Amino acid sequence: MAQEGKYILVTGGAGYIGGHMAGLLLEAGYKVVIFDNLSTGVRPWITAGAEFIKGDLCSPEDARRPFEQYPISAVMHFAAKIIVPESVSQPVMYYANNVGGTMNLLAAMAAHQVRRMVFSSTAAVYGDPRQVPVDETAPAAPTNPYGVSKYMVEQVLRDAARADVLDFIALRYFNVAGWDTRRAWPAQGRPVPTHLVSNAMKALRGGGDMTVCGTDYATPDGTGMRDFIHVLDLCAAHLLALKAFDNGIKNEVFNLGNGQGFSVMDVIKTASAVAGKPVPYSTGPRRPGDVAVIVASSAKARDILGWAPRYDLQAILKSEWARSF
Repeated sequence: MAQEGKYILVTGGAGYIGGHMAGLLLEAGYKVVIFDNLSTGVRPWITAGAEFIKGDLCSPEDARRPFEQYPISAVMHFAAKIIVPESVSQPVMYYANNVGGTMNLLAAMAAHQVRRMVFSSTAAVYGDPRQVPVDETAPAAPTNPYGVSKYMVEQVLRDAARADVLDFIALRYFNVAGWDTRRAWPAQGRPVPTHLVSNAMKALRGGGDMTVCGTDYATPDGTGMRDFIHVLDLCAAHLLALKAFDNGIKNEVFNLGNGQGFSVMDVIKTASAVAGKPVPYSTGPRRPGDVAVIVASSAKARDILGWAPRYDLQAILKSEWARSF
């Protein structure tokens, strides 16, 4: 239940996932404060009805401002840099932002006795797993600085929980796509698409060929295989995680995925069917830091949080096609 007079702080709430999350929180009766530096988030995507603070977690002073201005009961932490090849070429920036910024956030939480955090983690912590579907007991072996930065934060959260200064739930996302088509998402100031599904849609809309990065993986068609999850399924899991704290569930890690693997070519074929025309594409070399196959086991989230995804790949792509810029 939403706590009377209390706010949920959504860092990165002007971005794609954070913007969807803020909307669902408001629908569920929570008060919301969005905190974003607008480096990749966009002002037109700030959810109506939420409070907004522009600031950067890399500034300790900025990180304290939401807690000084509002009674915060819990934090949903989405603010991070997330582009794998960029993390390989600019690792220091990724550690400074993803790890350093989170440390400032945790210090601000501790100073204001805010214990609860739902943390946006990633399947990239698993690296190139030996077995798929991969579950939460698989060893962490990230292959790029993005994945390492997220796993470093997870370790800090575990240590803080052991010291009894924090309660956390970390959600390891697989590939997030899709839109809440009930909402109007202004095209003004839109971020540049960086993931497979949005790039396929951009190509379908006349944005030029998309590039299939790597055709020599050890997969049935040579292209990488991924597990895709609709952003609304992802946000639903965050709501369940927030409520789980009240039931004594804390300091846990959960995978969030559909449990099915689709290759890049599978996505291209399905997107072509949804749009009624072929996705124009070319092929290129593998991207630095990418792995061949990663598919989730989300049995733990199902059993403990009561979560189950509702949208399959076709539904994800239909919502993307309906919303494509």
